[in-house]
Amino acid sequence: MTELQPGDIAPDFTLPLDDGTLFHLAAQRGHPVVLYFYPADGTAGCTDENREFSERAAQFAALGARLVGISPDGIAKHLKFRAKYDLAVPLAADPEHRAITAFGLWQPKKLYGREFMGLVRTSFIIAADGTIVAIVRATRIRGHAQSVLQALQAHLRQVPLT
Repeated sequence: MTELQPGDIAPDFTLPLDDGTLFHLAAQRGHPVVLYFYPADGTAGCTDENREFSERAAQFAALGARLVGISPDGIAKHLKFRAKYDLAVPLAADPEHRAITAFGLWQPKKLYGREFMGLVRTSFIIAADGTIVAIVRATRIRGHAQSVLQALQAHLRQVPLT
């Protein structure tokens, strides 16, 4: 599979959200979408990341962007995670790795000398026309949400008014 790049059309997918609805990426056309992919509910890093995105959810909304977190965990785990940390961002369940694989994020990883397949923590900013405008790799968890927000703001400053 070829790695996605800015300018590519984002792969379409439909996933269930923890509020009982379905998130269909193609149905979001007309406004920007920010997808942040994270490995697992309840781990220290993922908790920090989700809390930081939740703290900035209103800022993303004020820019007209739909913000969604995606992990391989199921809806039941998402619901517990959301309740425990009072998260403000909708969480999509992808236990079959449909979107995760389509975005090229299910990859070999190495931790403490052990190799395994896992999700590479990454965020995508998708323009109103469905093209990927930015791919933000989470090299550090703390501050990642702010980096994504800044990338979205930079993109919107470049979009011509119609």
